[in-house]
Amino acid sequence: MIISEDLLLAYGGEYETYLPNEIIFSEGSFAKFYFQIVNGVVELNNYHEDGKEFTQNILSDGQSIGESLLFNDKPYPMTAVAKTQCSVMKLPQADFFSLIHQNKDVMMDMFKCMSDRLYYKYLMLFNISSTDPQFKIKTVMDYLKATQGNDRNQTFQVPYTRQQIANLTGLRVETVIRTVKKMENENMVKIEGRKILY
Repeated sequence: MIISEDLLLAYGGEYETYLPNEIIFSEGSFAKFYFQIVNGVVELNNYHEDGKEFTQNILSDGQSIGESLLFNDKPYPMTAVAKTQCSVMKLPQADFFSLIHQNKDVMMDMFKCMSDRLYYKYLMLFNISSTDPQFKIKTVMDYLKATQGNDRNQTFQVPYTRQQIANLTGLRVETVIRTVKKMENENMVKIEGRKILY
């Protein structure tokens, strides 16, 4: 969902810049702002006790970050980390509520965005329960192609690294590398340099 930058500015939004690996918000803190990425890449992560990273989602230009937590009084269940230099629009919670109450089309877009995110979570929850690494990787690629690709019949360049795919699926990066190579041998994907084409 993209709320126009002019509309966000009119309601008190401000631009903030985050450097790579800078934290936008931390797990356990409470939502006080609506965040929308102007440009850059942000990962929503959790970390296991052993330090292993689990990626909840990878977001980029135009996408909002953690907006559903503005509607309840619960802490963030994840950390948002800038993976590249990012420009982010930041709007205080009260001003965000004024914006959506006075702009019903924005509110409907917000509902659709949250519905899409919930759909993704359902897919990934089922995906995590599988023991088949190829099924896990293919589920992520199918979702990305359906939501980011222009045409399902055309080749789609997967925008994630093998490490990011591992973090999204709960697999080890070595398993992702081996499985993607197997998928190439089965003509499911093409590998060109470091790019995966699906």
